[in-house]
Order: sequence, then C-alpha cells, then structure tokens
Amino acid sequence: MTRVLRIAVAAVLLACPAGRGARRREFDGERAFGFLQQQLAFGPRIPGTPGHERAGDWILTQLRADADAVVIQAFTHVTRRGDVLHLRNFLARFRPALPERVLFLAHWDTRPHADQSANLGAQRLPVPGANDGASGVAVLLGVAGALKVKPPAVGVDLLFVDGEDYGDFADSSDVLIGSRYFAAHQPAGYPPLYAVLFDMVGDKSLDIYYEGNSQTAAPEVVDRVWRTAHDLGYDRYFLPGTKHTLVDDHVPLQRAGIHAIDVVDFDYPFWHTTEDTIDKVSAASLQIVGDVAVALVR
Repeated sequence: MTRVLRIAVAAVLLACPAGRGARRREFDGERAFGFLQQQLAFGPRIPGTPGHERAGDWILTQLRADADAVVIQAFTHVTRRGDVLHLRNFLARFRPALPERVLFLAHWDTRPHADQSANLGAQRLPVPGANDGASGVAVLLGVAGALKVKPPAVGVDLLFVDGEDYGDFADSSDVLIGSRYFAAHQPAGYPPLYAVLFDMVGDKSLDIYYEGNSQTAAPEVVDRVWRTAHDLGYDRYFLPGTKHTLVDDHVPLQRAGIHAIDVVDFDYPFWHTTEDTIDKVSAASLQIVGDVAVALVR
C-alpha cells in the first residue's frame, strides 16, 4: 500500500466513528426482508384461513431454532357476529431465568377487509399486510437471530400476538385480541422493565414520531428508545414530537401495568388497503429499526 493510499484509508476511518457508520451490525436487514417476503408468500394471514395457519407454524419453527424457550398461548375467541377464531400468541424467551426483562412485540395476523381502500370493491378484499403485520414480525425474527448469536444483557421476551386486526377498531371487542389475552395471562415474574411494540416499521419513507398514548403512559421508555436511535445516528428516522395517538397492542399492556410504547410509522398511505404490498417496504427500514431494537438490550 502506498503512503498516499494509507493516508486516504485513515481519513475514511476517522470520518466514520465507531458506533455509527463503522459499527458492526448484529441485525441483518436483508435477512429480515426475507422473513417479510416469506410471510407474504403465505398469502393473507387472516385467522381461520390456511395462510394464517401456515404462517403461524412457520413463525414457531423460526423461534424454536433461535430462542432459549418458546411458549404458545393457544386460545379461542368468539366475535360479536359469532365467528369462532382459533388464535395463537407466541412468546420467545431469551435468558428466561433472569428476573429483569424487556418485552418486544408485534402482531402477525392481517386484516380481513381493506376498509381504507378508495375503491369500494377493493374494501371487500383482504389486506396483504407487507407493512401492517409482516414488518414487525420480520424485525422480531431478526432480533431473535441476533440474540441467538450473542445473548442479551437482560432477559428478553419476543411476543407475536394474534388477532390484532380482525374487527372494527370503533368496537374494541374484536381487535387487539392477542395482546388483551396476553395482558390477562402474563408469565410468572412479570411485568417486564418495559415493552416496545413494533408496528408498521418497514415503510420505505420511514418517519417515526412519538405516539400519543406512549408519551402519556411511558415517557421514560420513549426517551430511552429515541436516545438509542440518536446514539446510532438515526435522528432522520426517529423524530421528536407527538404526531398520532393510536389504539394499538401497547394499550392493553399499559392497562395491565406494563410500561409499553408503540414504535410505529403511521404516515403510511396504504394502511388498511390492498396496496400494502412488498414494493412499499424496504430492507433498509427494517435495518434501522432492528438496529435500535438490538441496541436496547445491549
């Protein structure tokens, strides 16, 4: 190597301080994107359909390969219309003996009807769920892979909840079903130190603001997550200020005494439409969110 080239290489290294551009990434965004693709290959993951059953079995296989222990919460929910839903929550546990724990969660089901589609005919069709469903699951599965390679500093639980998106959010009886069940059937030794819900985090144009119920119920957790993002150089994506207040899977946990927040990019024009497809999401966005998730438990 010539002296000039050595100087140039040194300059590049100095320009990329450790902990930002030069850091070794434990989370693999491309692999997480593959997890997202696989979910879409099953088709809509609507409770009571073959795609839902196959997707659940596949998630369970991935978790059993990575986690120290896996708990299945199988339960039945009867809707207001009398539909009988056979649902499953999956809880993947890392270092299960540790009393101090952090909980990450996402929903793995998809919505039966694209009620926000502009086309009235399309409103009868299912939502593909590339971002609303598959992205959060992809992040959690990516985190599981990273924690298998290097165990976390605290106990970590990854919760995959079912039945989040089945019914009408104006009537809470048939939505957030899995998270409400988990809140009423928490593992021994709970609550955790805090919980973070990852929902709609794969948008190519990633803009994550504080969520209103999160900032009200657990501002210290919001601060922890946003400071972690800042330390990783992700201020462009984790933005200050409350923009939306949402009823999501973190709310039943909050009501059960868990300090839970929602990490969500709700500025997504394809929410609850048939256009929530794979071309709207990216491995780069999964990488950003996955890096933050892993850093939280290091």
